[in-house]
Amino acid sequence: MDDFGSRVREALSAQGMSMRGAAKALHYDPAYLSRALNGKQSPSAELIQALDELLGTEFAEPVDEPTDTLDGPAYVRSTVAHLLDHDRRYGGDHVADAAMQVWKSEQRKLNSTTDPHKEYLAAVAEIAQVAGWILFDANRQEEARQAFIESQMLARHAGDKSMTWFSMDMLAMQDINSELLGEALRIADELLTQPKIPKRVVLLARVRRARALAQAGDRTRAIAEVGKAKSQLQDSIDERAPHWTWWVDEIEVTGHEAEVLISLGEPAAAIPFLQHTIELLPSPIGRGALYYGVAELTALATAQAWRDAEHTLTRLAPILQNVTSGRSRMRLKGTLRIIERDAPSWLADHAKDITA
Repeated sequence: MDDFGSRVREALSAQGMSMRGAAKALHYDPAYLSRALNGKQSPSAELIQALDELLGTEFAEPVDEPTDTLDGPAYVRSTVAHLLDHDRRYGGDHVADAAMQVWKSEQRKLNSTTDPHKEYLAAVAEIAQVAGWILFDANRQEEARQAFIESQMLARHAGDKSMTWFSMDMLAMQDINSELLGEALRIADELLTQPKIPKRVVLLARVRRARALAQAGDRTRAIAEVGKAKSQLQDSIDERAPHWTWWVDEIEVTGHEAEVLISLGEPAAAIPFLQHTIELLPSPIGRGALYYGVAELTALATAQAWRDAEHTLTRLAPILQNVTSGRSRMRLKGTLRIIERDAPSWLADHAKDITA
């Protein structure tokens, strides 16, 4: 894999292209491309093909494809990369069943093993967590919660603190989505009080606290928590940061800052943060573009900024043709109802077309 990364970097250099520039051209997350080139994650078949088309190269052989010859942790971790890549591009709905199938299959194998190796326990904990995330994005919340709880239990048995923290963070995320604010705060507080916890995990716990406090109407503490998280972003990048925190960046934190303001009933204040977040996205399409676009539309509609809402709604229409994220679509339906009810007729009619 190191050789693969070196060859790609050489090809990029020969064409005068940076890694970030390549990620933007391919509509890939720069952090994912960096991990693939540095041997920290197996590149997906889609990424390899995209690089070949961009650079005129032939990198097919280095790809770790999931096949019947792979078993246990190797198969699970290879599959994780493919599932997450599809979710990032198209949303979780279409791969939710596949994620469930892999998780349940490995869970059955694990349950039939009397003395599983800790590495296998950790691998099944990881696929349970990934399945949980994809099910969450597909708005299959009960199944997602089951997966997150199973992931946490397996990670604890494996002695994998990093994956345990991840599962706890995902549970807190889902609690906020389901407005289980007390549990979200308890999880965040538990993470914050653990000794020697990495700064990136602390940052995420503060984000979860901020979101829960905002939903509870505690403006002072919510703003303080999200402010601390934002100020710690750069300082949190160190060698102790768990590998799964690669997605914690300015986009993530700024997006949560906007959501805090929306929950506090300050949609107009949230709009600039969401617009900045959308500008930072590596791709104008994909799950991230849909999620933040819907959040922006929600803020605009609530603030009754109808002209800007029309522009955002027009931008979202083609994304909806390709991305199927159940949670974003549910939020969009609620926002469209607000537009149909409160907006001028020219925009209300547009919203009805999108709804249809």
